[in-house]
Amino acid sequence: MATQEPESRTAQSGVWPQQGLSAEAQVKRILELYGDAPEIGRKALANVAHELKAAIAAQHRPTTAGRMGLRQGKVSELTVIAPLAPGGARRLRAVLDALGNHFQNADKVGTLHDMRFVFIDNDTKLLFATAYDGDWDAYIDDFSSKIADDLDLVFSNIEGWPGIRNPGVKDWIVKHQVPAAAWYVSNSDLSVAETSRMKRIGNALEQFLDRIG
Repeated sequence: MATQEPESRTAQSGVWPQQGLSAEAQVKRILELYGDAPEIGRKALANVAHELKAAIAAQHRPTTAGRMGLRQGKVSELTVIAPLAPGGARRLRAVLDALGNHFQNADKVGTLHDMRFVFIDNDTKLLFATAYDGDWDAYIDDFSSKIADDLDLVFSNIEGWPGIRNPGVKDWIVKHQVPAAAWYVSNSDLSVAETSRMKRIGNALEQFLDRIG
């Protein structure tokens, strides 16, 4: 018997082909797929089916971040899973622990919302996940121009890392990048710069109100 091939995604973006279907058709398909799901899943789907249909109809479809990954509004995502080199986990843990588990120099990039380093599979692999503003290529260029040594300090502990200044680094990243199937952004219409500006305005307003109060 021939095995069924997994449903493919389009343009390495993580967007499933059924996203072109109507909300009603998508809910119907999900109901069919959950026919053999655990009972707790079937009950949950029955409880949220109406809300799910409304959410599907109302949502804005994600776009691609460029070469790879998803984008919601102004914010894009990038997740890399790669094998650590021998001794890499020990070295990298020492660096991250010394920094108080806070990669502060990432502020220099200017378009970075968040960044996470997670050791998985008994410290044999690193999961690196980040959210950023704009296009994929521009983001990687920011890494190489603004925090090159910081990135090489970290990623030199991963097998095959060519160096952030190496012309082949973007191909290396794409090879190990895993597009998100879905993700949530609270304020997808705000860039890092806009968020910082709003924070400064808010702080100034609070100080003004304190003075006149």
